[in-house]
Amino acid sequence: MTGQGRGFDWAAFGRGFRVMVPLWAGVVPFAVAYAVTARANGLSVWETSLMSVTVFAGASQFAAAGQFVAGGVPGVAAALALVGTTFVLNARHVLYGLSLSRQLPLSRLQRAVAAQFLTDEAYGMVLVAGPRDPGGLSVGFLLGAELSLFAAWNAATLLGALAGAVLPDPDALGVGVIFPLAFLGLLVPLLLGRVAALVALASGLGAWGLGQLLPGGLVVLLVGVGGALLGAWLSTGGGARAGRQA
Repeated sequence: MTGQGRGFDWAAFGRGFRVMVPLWAGVVPFAVAYAVTARANGLSVWETSLMSVTVFAGASQFAAAGQFVAGGVPGVAAALALVGTTFVLNARHVLYGLSLSRQLPLSRLQRAVAAQFLTDEAYGMVLVAGPRDPGGLSVGFLLGAELSLFAAWNAATLLGALAGAVLPDPDALGVGVIFPLAFLGLLVPLLLGRVAALVALASGLGAWGLGQLLPGGLVVLLVGVGGALLGAWLSTGGGARAGRQA
């Protein structure tokens, strides 16, 4: 269903799917790298692929694969450690969900499905390209973008699990720059006005500082909340009033 209650918009789904294809170049090598890591740490091809299907979170999968081989604390403690690590690494998705819920009304089932397949890249692209779609931002476009990366990630996982030993190291190919450049390209068109530019600058500096002390997922959550509060304060005239009082 679309946000307006009509039948599912497969045309919008296709457009959402295609808009993510340029980012496959960044997804595929890291999915392969995860698969190679998981296989080297003792997971079978089936287990490696199952984690990609059910978890679908690159950093969390890398962390889990490492903890499986390390052994760590057995039993419940090890499981709780994995859950805690996953939560910290993906805490930023809370902000993504809140942001999307303000722009696209979803049913409970739609929210559950969209939450399972949401990624950084899909969120960024949907936020920028979704409103420009001929039908506007819709459930079809959102799911198309999400499942595009899901398909690429899982196909590359299987490839890496089956043939990882003969594939090159993604770091050696320099693919690590793809995602930062993609997000920079998504960010720049959104910097309309002084408030947006100031919030982006403050958030960037805050992320750099906190990144020296805290895990990445927690940094994004804290900076996201802080940036939103700063933007709200500046937008309501708080910054101007503080300047006059000074």
